[in-house]
Amino acid sequence: VLSGCGVYDGTEIHEASAILVHLSRGGAEVQMYAPDVPQMHVIDHSKGQPAEAESRNVLVESARIARGKISSLAKLTTTDHDAVIFPGGFGAAKNLSTFAVDGKDCKVNKEVERVLKDFHKAGKPIGLCCISPVLAAKVLSGAEVTVGHEEEEGGKWPYAGTAGAIKELGGKHCVKEAVFSLTPFYEAHVDTKNKVVTTPAFMCETELHKIFDGIGAMVKNVLKLTGK
Repeated sequence: VLSGCGVYDGTEIHEASAILVHLSRGGAEVQMYAPDVPQMHVIDHSKGQPAEAESRNVLVESARIARGKISSLAKLTTTDHDAVIFPGGFGAAKNLSTFAVDGKDCKVNKEVERVLKDFHKAGKPIGLCCISPVLAAKVLSGAEVTVGHEEEEGGKWPYAGTAGAIKELGGKHCVKEAVFSLTPFYEAHVDTKNKVVTTPAFMCETELHKIFDGIGAMVKNVLKLTGK
């Protein structure tokens, strides 16, 4: 499930790409979706500032990542799929929810909330990375998720405050690394009760290949939980 195209106002493109590569390696058949709604705003990524005169549609922008093969999120059902995965990027906090503005008092897009609740009720796994675990924390009370560490540690974890917000949302935060480790599931947290799998990804300032591997751990565990 995508939220636009570009880290500051949509889907984090590297995360989406990494997820797709790992799903392909895992033999999964993939369908991409996005809500057919306006973006909260448009960011000029070369300046990191809002482009005041612009407006874009989340579905239309997400189609850039999907190479045009994308459907409205309203069409996503549990009967057609074994699992659902949400990449990060500020779009998850701006377009899939209002977390970027409202924090613990945020609202979640009605279709995103429906999808999360439907997959949870059906006992089908949900994967999330980077900032998107806040969606599960808000919608699935008591869900265990990770966004990495709970302290900034000199800038290594610049969004560490999100961990506190997850607790305020009703979720349980588990400290994890963004990188690959020999310890099973260390870089991706698996909430076996709720079948929610999360990994920090770009919540950490680290090398791209380590983020890629952490996302791979998340995808691997999502696929494992499908039982296929």
